Amino acid sequence: MSDAVPAGGHTDIDRTHWTLRLLPTWARPYGRLARWDRPIGTWLLLFPCWWSLALAQAPGSLWWLAWFMLLFAVGAVAMRGAGCTWNDILDRDIDAHVERTRRRPLPAGEVTVRQALVWLVIQAAIGAVILFSFSPFAIMVGLASLAVVAIYPLMKRITSWPQVVLGLAFNWGALLGWAMVRGRLDWAAVALWLGGVAWTLVYDTIYAMQDQRDDAIVGVRSTARRFQATPRVWLAFFAVLAVTGFALAGGLAGAGMIFGVGVLAVAIHLGWQVATVKPQDPADCLYKFRANRFVGWLLLAGILADRVLR
Repeated sequence: MSDAVPAGGHTDIDRTHWTLRLLPTWARPYGRLARWDRPIGTWLLLFPCWWSLALAQAPGSLWWLAWFMLLFAVGAVAMRGAGCTWNDILDRDIDAHVERTRRRPLPAGEVTVRQALVWLVIQAAIGAVILFSFSPFAIMVGLASLAVVAIYPLMKRITSWPQVVLGLAFNWGALLGWAMVRGRLDWAAVALWLGGVAWTLVYDTIYAMQDQRDDAIVGVRSTARRFQATPRVWLAFFAVLAVTGFALAGGLAGAGMIFGVGVLAVAIHLGWQVATVKPQDPADCLYKFRANRFVGWLLLAGILADRVLR
């Protein structure tokens, strides 16, 4: 993934990303609405799904697991794109006044609101096709997430804790994956979900640090602004909650020592993020935010190794 920043100020848009180069020129704004140039968000949405599928699945049946991991991956791309498009529709006026986001397709005038809505429906339909191939209980669990997804973009206007709502939505896959495998929800799934919410508070607080100056001007609220006086203290607190949730989920699911090694690796990585992040350096905040894909891989590796070797 390129970290290139074009002339004219800080942005996380990558117009040279291969997913955009493959598209005809007219379609590229739609790829950027869906954030195809920034796949880290898809990974962050997908990993809780994969963790849950792997943790809930009994040893063996690896081909079954691989198939549903692929299915959830397609769904994550579609639903992350739909969520980002919805976010951009609601935030288009705010985005126009924030340096990092003013070049997005809607504030830049590259697409109309009507065109963005059509694109939103197309992506949501793809996600719906996948969801409705699941069991009735899993479908109900998936549909329950829509209310949280819908209200998230509005939370930054009314609370300093929009990252909590984002965490509830982005980690819903921990519940959905478990429901898909077990046909019910257990406390292990809830612990995994809540651990993921705390993890989101780490990475999205770091992400929001990029916009603290502009957010203060336009009145956007965030945990980055709320805790800007003592950011490391709060990031460390959220990281401890995340690791605790992950460890508890493994314990409740009957995972063994190999899983514990994965959790330890996650703890070390989160500790590195908290200790070295530079809150006033947007480029460093973006780098640390993107590094959270390694958290996802480390925990997944621990779960899979535990399942295979047990």
